[in-house]
Amino acid sequence: MTSRVLRGGKWESLPARELAPGDIVRLRTGDFVPADAIVVSGELSADQSALTGESEAAAKKADDIVYSGSIVSQGEATCIVVLTGAGTYFGRTAQLVQIAKPKLHIEEVISQVVTWLLAMVLIVLAFAFAFSLAKGFNPVEVLPLILILLLGAIPVALPAMFTVSMALGARELADNGVLVTRLSAPDDAASMDILCVDKTGTLTMNRVAVAKVMRLGKCSEDDVILYGALASKEENHDSIDMAFINAALERKLPVSSYAQKGFVPFSPQTRRTEAVLEGKGGRFKAMKGSVDSIAGMCGVSSKARLRLDGFVSDCAKSGYRALAVSKSRAGAKPVLVGLVALYDPPRPDSADVVAKLGELGVSVKMLTGDALPVAREIAGLVGIGRNAIKFSQLRGAQSGKAAALAEKSDVFAEIYPEDKYAIVRDFQARGHIVGMTGDGVNDAPALKQAEVGVAVSSATDVAKGAASIVLIREGLANMLEPIRVGRMMFRRINTWILNKITKTILQVCFIVIAFVLTGQYIISSSAMLLLVFMIDFVTISLSTDNVKWSRKPEVWNIGALVKVAIAQGFLLVIEALGLLYIGLAYLGVRQAMLSTFSFEILFYFTALLIFVVREKGRFWESAPSAFLFSVIGLDMLIAAFLSTVGILGLAPMPLGITAFVVAYAMFFSLFVNDWIKTLALGAGRE
Repeated sequence: MTSRVLRGGKWESLPARELAPGDIVRLRTGDFVPADAIVVSGELSADQSALTGESEAAAKKADDIVYSGSIVSQGEATCIVVLTGAGTYFGRTAQLVQIAKPKLHIEEVISQVVTWLLAMVLIVLAFAFAFSLAKGFNPVEVLPLILILLLGAIPVALPAMFTVSMALGARELADNGVLVTRLSAPDDAASMDILCVDKTGTLTMNRVAVAKVMRLGKCSEDDVILYGALASKEENHDSIDMAFINAALERKLPVSSYAQKGFVPFSPQTRRTEAVLEGKGGRFKAMKGSVDSIAGMCGVSSKARLRLDGFVSDCAKSGYRALAVSKSRAGAKPVLVGLVALYDPPRPDSADVVAKLGELGVSVKMLTGDALPVAREIAGLVGIGRNAIKFSQLRGAQSGKAAALAEKSDVFAEIYPEDKYAIVRDFQARGHIVGMTGDGVNDAPALKQAEVGVAVSSATDVAKGAASIVLIREGLANMLEPIRVGRMMFRRINTWILNKITKTILQVCFIVIAFVLTGQYIISSSAMLLLVFMIDFVTISLSTDNVKWSRKPEVWNIGALVKVAIAQGFLLVIEALGLLYIGLAYLGVRQAMLSTFSFEILFYFTALLIFVVREKGRFWESAPSAFLFSVIGLDMLIAAFLSTVGILGLAPMPLGITAFVVAYAMFFSLFVNDWIKTLALGAGRE
């Protein structure tokens, strides 16, 4: 890419990489801006959509900055380079993308689960080791017991459970118009309590529309819209031209009845468009443009000008842009027919989505580079709230007050890319799980930093690359899907963890207490390995279970899960020891069958435990998924077959004993334990 540069008193074409601060460059229509530069002379319009996501070109005049990465859509200007490379607006954004990195909460959860499991096992093992020494056992003889317990405690299937759950969630989201680029994003969406949203293209249509009309003289509102549409050219696809044309079509005005004989497009010098029309009543000219330009040509009186200024002022307070429309006959002075307020209207579904997010416990914050009145007006229309502040107010406040002010505010106006990134990071520092939506390069750092970075459908490739979720369809409506799917995933993984901790307590305590009571290992290493394989990996099917998703953000609380697991685990240990006593005393379980009998006790109690922990109420209040039910049922049949035949390290055992174990485990798990669980949870809620 080359640039026209003034070097040594003459203009040269040089590679853009050779530019340096202080160089004088010439920019014309169609040029790619090579560096951040200040306009010295001339005027132009710059397409900054790749940077900001804003579809409307930005007008640049003397002393304004033209940013690297934008494209000159109209006009010419001489500029002085002020920043190049990494120092430019685009360069700083790219650097922030490299620095940004969200906290991976899944890794923290896995670490906590492993820590709790190992801590519990080591405590029980220490007790068993001390008991062995007191009873005169050789410490070497205790090593098989240690191996067996560690084998049962290590959550080898936990990473697989997380991965399968997230992959299934990602596939479900893809079917609903949401692409996941980071598997853990839906899990973070389940816990998300703040969603920072970009305004343009996300909450709004990202197109200009007519907000209101002020007619003058004998002209009607339809006349104002008609003449404005006649002073437009559809082929140019200019956003303002299309606003008038679309408004005329909606009102069914006779635009096609007039033939456009000439058209002068908008220029920064005249600040208006002109069209020569022919139709009913002969030939005439229609113009639209800035109020100052059109009113000056029409020779508006000072009294009328006060009325115009009042309308313009009201528009500014609401964040609207005011344009004037005039009509003139050949050789006659133009007549002002009215003023039109233009704005970027909210999407029809934005208010509904914001309301639903609020019902789900997600606080929506709007982040925009627009002026405060514009931001406040749009925020009010979509239901976010009108508590708006400029980001400069946060910069001026002390750190503690700034954080509190940010949490109370609904809208942050007049912000830059660094500001969006800083806001997301500050919310995270306050313990929030943050989501961020955006579409432009300027949003990329914040999208990368947020736990749930969401690129909307119109986003640039840079924004999509930085985000963890990409919405395929327009608007924010699909943002509800990651929250729903994520909270369902959370419940499934939560159930798996509770089940794993509970059964680990059952296995470890049952084996150690039986060792203390009988002085022998009641289950072999091969039987324990088979138990781990048949239970841990089969419970991955919990990732398909039918679950009720929460109406508020989920929070990982491994400590609370451990407390519940300890209560359930010790209850199961007592019941399992009772079954062991019955087997040895009344069922004729011989020494050769003891390992198989112990295997069945642990297997059927842990298999049926799944149906207890997956539902907070009685186990029959919600049906498990067909896949989960089928896999657990098949697994129980396989266990009965292996125990009866006596293969894979198991000694054969009569089918009648197996039937008794199944009946005993079903009675205590599905009726006694489930009833106690329901009572305990009911008391806890009260």
